[in-house]
Amino acid sequence: MVGSRYISLSKNVAPRKMITENRKSQTENRITIIGGGLAGAEAAWQSARRGVRVLLLEMKPRKFSPAHHSPRLGELVCSNSLRAEARESAVGLLKEEMRRLGSLVMAAAEATRVPAGRCLAVDREAFAAQITQALEQEPLVEIVRQEVTGLDLTSTTVVASGPLTSEALAAALGRLSGREHLHFYDAIAPMVAAESLDPGPGKIFRASRYGAGEDYLNCPFSEAEYATFYQALLEAEQVPLQSFEEPRYFEGCLPIEVMAARGYLTLAYGPMKPVGLTDPRTGRQPFAVAQLRAENREGTAYNLVGFQTKLKYPEQERVFRLIPGLEKAEFVRLGSIHRNTFIHSPGLLSPSLNFLKYPQLFLAGQISGVEGYVESAAMGLLAGINAARQAQGRELASPPRATALGALVHHLTNTDTRDFQPMNVNFGLFPKLPGRISKQLRGAAYAERALKELAGWVEALGEGREEGR
Repeated sequence: MVGSRYISLSKNVAPRKMITENRKSQTENRITIIGGGLAGAEAAWQSARRGVRVLLLEMKPRKFSPAHHSPRLGELVCSNSLRAEARESAVGLLKEEMRRLGSLVMAAAEATRVPAGRCLAVDREAFAAQITQALEQEPLVEIVRQEVTGLDLTSTTVVASGPLTSEALAAALGRLSGREHLHFYDAIAPMVAAESLDPGPGKIFRASRYGAGEDYLNCPFSEAEYATFYQALLEAEQVPLQSFEEPRYFEGCLPIEVMAARGYLTLAYGPMKPVGLTDPRTGRQPFAVAQLRAENREGTAYNLVGFQTKLKYPEQERVFRLIPGLEKAEFVRLGSIHRNTFIHSPGLLSPSLNFLKYPQLFLAGQISGVEGYVESAAMGLLAGINAARQAQGRELASPPRATALGALVHHLTNTDTRDFQPMNVNFGLFPKLPGRISKQLRGAAYAERALKELAGWVEALGEGREEGR
């Protein structure tokens, strides 16, 4: 159930008096949001919380993309992890900023979290159900299930159609942008049934790196086992690209076979790195390790962390059953690959996330040029705030660059970028810290500065007080 958590969060977005007055005075205003993923759902929530009526258009279940299967809003199609939790990390700081702005996605994640060590991971079904129910119960949000094939430039619209935007809508955006779409390919990791894993002693052990709990299942490799797995991976058949497709993968989410092709030890230093783990059979660090993370609270399914792939389905089963403990694994989901479409946003978007040439049209989510669940939702949050402000005749806003939100916006709008690519939030996007600060203390320093500036920005906007933490 959504319950009072969402109600209490909304109080932190704007005082009750402000919301009530807006609902009375803005009943004739309505914004349109295209797409019910994380960005679209967050945008709809933020606009409605500010008293603006929202028409949320989602093509599911009338039409599904190649990677979507659920009719619910906020469906997660790849990993169930929202990555690092600590605010001393860039993505952890971004989460904290979103919480302080009353994020629906962050509230739903907290309510449906599953054990994941130092990361925030969710039960994907419960997570989507929370988001769907929250928006269905919001009186200012009307959800209509239909595909959008064109754009109305006469009213405030947020395009949050995601990286798998339908061809018709992508073509419409292409005509507006006046330049060729860029694209890369994103791969999904397989998922296995927990009951099919080998329960034999020492085959699989439970631990998080560096003793940070016991939230992961770990499959340790000897060097001989790794060599066998590596060779099989190199020789496995892959799904061929179409003649019109160009293999431009996002560097932070490479298919495991693409990484393997870069060298024998690439995986052992990448997604299969054994650092921070001790094999209980030997008392030593294994040569390599495959980690499995729970997909739900019941622990009935696990995904293979970092094993996103474009291998053919029979090959996936053959190769991944070479992982110690997965010899008889039942795959409840096999990996796949799909095209992610995004706009070359520098020079096209303003710092408020609307088009410079078409100011009533906003972009949000991965299609705007960010990468990752949290980053996509964050851009939905900002687009929702600004779409509501535009509908209310208020000045648009952009967060300070020293915040995680502002750092992402700067990445999207920085026209000095030579080869624009989708980006996860990272401290390299932030303005440098003054003075000399040790590496161990930099994350905390970035966070302290960002949250202080966020508080000042929220106060200047008149959006109500931030959530005290």
